[in-house]
Amino acid sequence: MDGQKLSPTLYEAIARAGLERASAMGASYADVRIVHEKTRILGVRLGRIGRIEQAETFGIGVRVLVGGAWGYAARPEVEEACASELAARAVEAARAGSPLRARPVDLTEEEPARGHWSSRWEEDPFEISMEEQFALLFEADEILRKNAAIRSTFCTMSFLREDQWLYTSEGTAVSQTALRSGAGITATAVGEGAVQTRSYPASFGGQYEQRGYELVRGFDLPGNAERVREEAVALLTAPPCPGGEFDVILGGSQLALQIHESVGHPNEFDRVLGFEADLAGRSFVTPEKRGSFRYGSPIVDLVADSTLDRGLATIGWDDDGVPARRWHVVEKGIHRNYLTNREFAKRLGDERSRGANRAWGWRYPPQIRIPNLSLMPGDAGTLEDLCEDMGEGFLLDTVKTWSIDQMRLNFQFTTEIGWKIERGKKAHLVRNPTYQGITPGFWASCDAICGPSEWIPWGVPNCGKGQPMQLAEMSHGCAPARFRGLTLMGG
Repeated sequence: MDGQKLSPTLYEAIARAGLERASAMGASYADVRIVHEKTRILGVRLGRIGRIEQAETFGIGVRVLVGGAWGYAARPEVEEACASELAARAVEAARAGSPLRARPVDLTEEEPARGHWSSRWEEDPFEISMEEQFALLFEADEILRKNAAIRSTFCTMSFLREDQWLYTSEGTAVSQTALRSGAGITATAVGEGAVQTRSYPASFGGQYEQRGYELVRGFDLPGNAERVREEAVALLTAPPCPGGEFDVILGGSQLALQIHESVGHPNEFDRVLGFEADLAGRSFVTPEKRGSFRYGSPIVDLVADSTLDRGLATIGWDDDGVPARRWHVVEKGIHRNYLTNREFAKRLGDERSRGANRAWGWRYPPQIRIPNLSLMPGDAGTLEDLCEDMGEGFLLDTVKTWSIDQMRLNFQFTTEIGWKIERGKKAHLVRNPTYQGITPGFWASCDAICGPSEWIPWGVPNCGKGQPMQLAEMSHGCAPARFRGLTLMGG
């Protein structure tokens, strides 16, 4: 059944069949999510089509709470009979799990919500022909290959539209539509016994935002391809980045991943309590630290915001039906709050959820996910201003590899590119720049952040969590920032 052709009245009737069946079987709470997703992913590699995918999914998931335990069932069939049957299966699953729970699930109170929310866009990418989109990718790819040292290229676009309807036994009935776009180019050079890669506007598929095709047009992929190509080639003969302690500026796309790994994940409160221990580790941000632990220097403000314009995790309501919220995780360097849903907010002792419960499509139940989480801009002006103020040091940018321990404390990151800063200017490239640190010490060393003109909400479209693994998307806004005495590993 086509999710675009059903009426809201019919959706509510389908959901009611599931909610009533769950209630009749003893569920203390139930919700029904109906989700329609449409995706398109295009790729060009070395002058040939490297990837072409277009798919739609439409399904229903029913979640119930019985005997203090969750049950969930889902199917790609949106009918009243299906909703009723899924409710019964979910109740059976909850009953089976109830005796195994060490602590019954208890939820915070939440007022029922009704309404519709939608992200904003100018050009629907699904209304642009694949031929036109591929033509842009082929144009950029051709420019990337105009040097014999370039041995691999990848130019890509990715689009996702999700329409969702949520109904709960408490009376919530909301719908929302989110459309996001993304694109990027990558060139890999080989020579001089080395392999070097450059990407634009970010690595691992590029940059993503909740916008339409106008985002891709704004990137001007062909217009940036020559620079990307020549930087990849130049890195082959660039001197290695030296080791030691140096003042370092991290560019925005690199700093975004630092926020994700060293602030986002350790503040998921289910992880804090050990619910991710067997898959992705725990967290050093234990509950007694809230309100007193120094996470960073006084200029470090890290804000979670599910209302952020263009953010990949921007929503009207989370999958508990909690309205989108904005809050400090770290304020003036002090830890303030965690990422919670209705279940884990109750465990934390909060009256309300932070609204961080989200699922990947209709197949999976929701869990705590990182929302849009951003480092607020400072007063250091532009990147050029910050380099001039630093005088001597290094500028590193664009994610290459990363590693962080099971407690989210010790980390090591390698960037695609680095520049030696001398007398306040970029002097020359350095290759294989790698820095390491311990999370609180790293953020404590931050002494300058560029201003709003440099601030960008960098998109992360592929964050994995849970068993079975779910993907989620979020953005990390930031501007380039300076860190004093950062440890660089010799290249």
